Amino acid sequence: MRGVLRRASGRPEGSVARGGAVVMDRCVPPVAGVGAVPVPDFRQNEGSLTSTLRTLLFFTALMITLPVGLYFSSKAYIFEGTLGMSDRDSYFYAAIVAVIAVHVVLALFVYVAWNEGSRQWREGKQD
Repeated sequence: MRGVLRRASGRPEGSVARGGAVVMDRCVPPVAGVGAVPVPDFRQNEGSLTSTLRTLLFFTALMITLPVGLYFSSKAYIFEGTLGMSDRDSYFYAAIVAVIAVHVVLALFVYVAWNEGSRQWREGKQD
């Protein structure tokens, strides 16, 4: 296959400048198979994508349910029921428990995502 030849002006051979625009005199369609870029196969990544989505959905559900559940259960059963605190104090300490739960879930997510990414990277390096 013949490469594109350029004139001294930098325009491809067979092109003519008309009114500031470059117009091609003739257009040769590319030959299939010669210099063609292979189409990437994304089916290999389906298992990886499914695993990542499953992990994300699990931690999303955990992020919603765990802090809210711990807030109300610790307020009612631990701080008001067991320790006998007032409403005002139990709100404060239950909020602290919920914030700690959010940080624990975030730390677990980062840990799992980091290990999952490094595992996929190692598997990709072995291929």
